[in-house]
Amino acid sequence: MTVVMFSDRVVKLESLTDTQEVRRDRGRLIARKIWLPKALYNLLPYFYLVSGFSALLATLYISNWLWVVPHYLLFSIACLHMGALVYWRRHRR
Repeated sequence: MTVVMFSDRVVKLESLTDTQEVRRDRGRLIARKIWLPKALYNLLPYFYLVSGFSALLATLYISNWLWVVPHYLLFSIACLHMGALVYWRRHRR
């Protein structure tokens, strides 16, 4: 509990409730940085590119499940975009 004084008034601030504590801790977990090993970090753009190309090629072999094709195409476009973006940002110098 914290006590704050304004001129002749004393205001007592209550401590955080349990739900507020959980929310505050969850925000820290989401915003926390992720540290990858150096080899995995260097292979990340190539992983994105291989995943995108393999998903794109997989759409050629789908015959019966046509509802899956848009999902594969969307996934492949997202992976190819992320792979190209990460590769470009690392090698632009």
